[in-house]
Amino acid sequence: MQHYARLSSNPRLRRTLRVLQAANGALTTYELMRKAKICAVSSVVSELRNNGAEITCRQEVTNGQRRFYYILIKSPEGYNA
Repeated sequence: MQHYARLSSNPRLRRTLRVLQAANGALTTYELMRKAKICAVSSVVSELRNNGAEITCRQEVTNGQRRFYYILIKSPEGYNA
């Protein structure tokens, strides 16, 4: 069984969801960390997915630098911007 925080009672998840909603497109890991004031981006995204959010992640490598981009496809029920 997987344990995860509930969106309804977790300010960190709600803050991250609001940042993704406001982005209206892709955010890098760094941008999401800075704007949502979070550290473990992949863990927070996983928790949001467990709460019903649809979030994609794509990877790009440019000049040897790897970047991950997160895009909110669909907010969980009751949490639309």
